[in-house]
This record gives sequence, C-alpha cells and structure tokens, in this order.
Amino acid sequence: METKTTGLKRFYYASRYSWQGLRAAYRNEPAFRYEIWAVAALFPLSLIVADTLMEWVMLICSCLFVLAMELVNTAIEAVVDRGGTEYNPMAGLAKDLGSAVVSVALLMCALVWIAVLFS
Repeated sequence: METKTTGLKRFYYASRYSWQGLRAAYRNEPAFRYEIWAVAALFPLSLIVADTLMEWVMLICSCLFVLAMELVNTAIEAVVDRGGTEYNPMAGLAKDLGSAVVSVALLMCALVWIAVLFS
C-alpha cells in the first residue's frame, strides 16, 4: 500500500492541485470567468459599502461562496460528461441540480449585498 505524503510536502501538492483546478475552471468555464470578473469588480466596492469588518467579510464570503459553488457545478458536469454521451435522466438531473446550487448561491450573495447596502 502506498503511503500518502504529509506535512509541508502534502500542503505543497494540495495547493498545486487546487491552483491547477482554478486555472482549468477559468480557462474552460465561461460562467466561472464571468463570476471571477464580477468578484474583481465587487471587491473594491465592498471596501466602500461595508461599515464594519464583519460586513466586509460577509460581502467577500458571499462572493467566494458563489465561486465555490460554480467549481462544484463544474466538477459535477465533468464527471457526468465523462460517463458518456448517451442521454440519461439521472445525468440530466445531476447537471440541473448543480446549476440550481449556483443559482441559490447567487441569490444568497445578492441578499447579503442588499442587506449590507440597506442596513
């Protein structure tokens, strides 16, 4: 049985794999690119809008949550597409649910921003 790396070496490899995933998502997923650019535009705005550190953290975390859910959706789509090209209702359901996750995350993000803007 192969032993897994641990410590700083494991952290290095995990960080490298994460960076590769982010680059692949940016390169191959238009929705992820749009969301990255939206976060880049919202970041400076968050510094103006937030009155407290907690508000700023909520604004930024809500944006990062959208990115995280888009990555999950992309992973689901990749696995489903790897399974084959024939129609399968469960594959369609998996893709629809992944898309719904992103929609819910976007709604949550909008609600956080609205709450901070109008508080």
